[in-house]
Amino acid sequence: MMSAAQSQSTLEVKLKALQCHFTWDIDNSRSKLVRLKEKLEDIGTEEGNSWLGHISNLQGYIHYQLGSTEDARRFFSGAAEAFRRSRNSDSDEGPWLLVNYGNLAWLHFHLGEQAESQTYLSKVNTLLNKYPSPSQDELHPEIYAEKAWTLMKFGRDKKVLVADYFQRAIRMQPDMVEWHTSHVIALVNALKHCETPLEEEIIEKIKMAKEQDPENLYLAVHDLEQRAKKGERIEDEARELASKVLRNPVSSYSGMKALLRVYKSYVSVDEAIDLAEEALEKHPDERYLKKCAALCYKWRILFSRDRRLNQSTINRAISLIKEVISLYTHSSLVKKVDLANIYAKSNHGLAKAEQIYQKLLEMDLEPADKQMLYHYYAKYLNFDRRDYQGSTDYHMKAAEIQEQSYFRENSIKVLKKINERNRGRRRREIEEFLANLEV
Repeated sequence: MMSAAQSQSTLEVKLKALQCHFTWDIDNSRSKLVRLKEKLEDIGTEEGNSWLGHISNLQGYIHYQLGSTEDARRFFSGAAEAFRRSRNSDSDEGPWLLVNYGNLAWLHFHLGEQAESQTYLSKVNTLLNKYPSPSQDELHPEIYAEKAWTLMKFGRDKKVLVADYFQRAIRMQPDMVEWHTSHVIALVNALKHCETPLEEEIIEKIKMAKEQDPENLYLAVHDLEQRAKKGERIEDEARELASKVLRNPVSSYSGMKALLRVYKSYVSVDEAIDLAEEALEKHPDERYLKKCAALCYKWRILFSRDRRLNQSTINRAISLIKEVISLYTHSSLVKKVDLANIYAKSNHGLAKAEQIYQKLLEMDLEPADKQMLYHYYAKYLNFDRRDYQGSTDYHMKAAEIQEQSYFRENSIKVLKKINERNRGRRRREIEEFLANLEV
């Protein structure tokens, strides 16, 4: 007879073969998970959102990793219910529950509830037998789609996998409109900091997805942006789209933030502020809209060439950002940096900016966050305090953290420029530093 330890070990081997959040390559760093938890909350729970099941599944996994097993159980149960509603199926069960049942099998296993874990493992096997994958050597398309949607949330380095999984899911089950839409949005988001128009193939995919999903305003905004990048005048269409976005329920999937970015680049920052304020007037308690408005004021103050900034604009920005910091308690580091930088532009605000930065520099941060902070502090020292040596030191600190990111790349670029211009005593030091980085 098998001992309890052997039984547990055999069960664990079977669980490791499942496709679910517990077996996928997910970044479990606490800072990433708490930020993602708050981002998922901003998507909202509006009926009709076809990703509600996936959102609840991911929230369940995040809450488990953050130590809240009861919340994990609640979200996993909510995921099953959301899938049943969104699939409009006659059956309570279907292949869309494969990942959810896998998560529940793992949750019960971690809680020492082996019998319940085995029950969910059996449910997974029953579903796989009843709904086999259309392609014998591949996962079920429902698994590919959920895996792709989940990995979208974990950084651009997953973009190749995300595209591949969506393509596999769509090839086997081409009638799922939301999969086409999310695939296109993933492709666009992976290139969102690119100033030039996207490749023709991706633009064509945007058009096709828009035809299939005409009510998706997030997609409509991306289509508008690509046309603007090609030189089209899109101001009137942008304003028309804004009126539609304002009528929709508040959600980070509504297209509001993406539309504000289009306003910033192709209409005007002042009109972006007006739009954000109008949305806030309609929904004064929505933290997501406060975050969007704070972003617009940041653009107005930090990236404006207008030297005659109105102090009342700065005061409104400071007030909004302070509120956003209090509403996003676990993901407010970037907003605190924004607050410091805005104080630096205000009348007699340099001391306050320095005080905020010093507090942040004393924090125990994960490497990626530390790198981001060092990068912004280096820029602040350069542009606001004219402390060029200190700025160089902090660009070096950012660059030596082995995290591949925009912040590292930009700090290295700045150091190279300093080195090209510099004939002073630090030239050799910077040269050796860059050589040791192998860049």
